[in-house]
Amino acid sequence: MSHHLHQISPEMQQCIQNCLDCHSTCLNTVSYCLQKGGMHADAAHIRLMLDCVEICQTSANFMLRGSDLHARTCGVCAEICDRCSQDCDRMGDDPQMKECAQMCRRCADSCRQMSMATA
Repeated sequence: MSHHLHQISPEMQQCIQNCLDCHSTCLNTVSYCLQKGGMHADAAHIRLMLDCVEICQTSANFMLRGSDLHARTCGVCAEICDRCSQDCDRMGDDPQMKECAQMCRRCADSCRQMSMATA
């Protein structure tokens, strides 16, 4: 059998969960933004949100696989989640956007810790 079981620490488990939650929240919010139109549907905003969706998925995958490069993807993920949260906050007093910004911040924080833990 496998002589090396991939151990996932509680911190990493939490980070994976945050990445997956952020992935689904952002993807759901992209759909909301496109329906809402106007500044919500701005190309740069949608692109950033889709960047966030993709890097969150990728980061989660790297951690789940036990890739030794996960600290790198987590670092990039933290950066993009930060940008995405700021961008969502700019959309004014919109509950969906506020929830998305909050999720992005949570993900950014845990990814930042992951990227520094092994750096």
